[in-house]
Amino acid sequence: MPNVRETKAADIMHKGVETISSGATVAEALRKMKQLKVSSLIVERRNKNDAYGILTKADIITKVIDAGPKRKNLSHTKVFQIMSKPLVTVSPGLAIKYCTRVMKKSG
Repeated sequence: MPNVRETKAADIMHKGVETISSGATVAEALRKMKQLKVSSLIVERRNKNDAYGILTKADIITKVIDAGPKRKNLSHTKVFQIMSKPLVTVSPGLAIKYCTRVMKKSG
């Protein structure tokens, strides 16, 4: 691996990305995450003009399970209701130091 100053996103990124339909339930998403041993899924666009989203275990915990009085049912809540959107991406050729700036700025 190149030194840190030369490291590009392509050097550390995952190439096999797992996806889920935005209309799937959160319960289905959790089962898929467990089966695939991943902590996030890319959420497919609902139409060609829509943005991709991402669903993480942290989204599920904070927006569904630990939501207090606003707690939702895993089997009735759809992925699109709690996913983070739009999905922020970077070019594989971008240096890691710039990737961190993009991610920090986007939250």
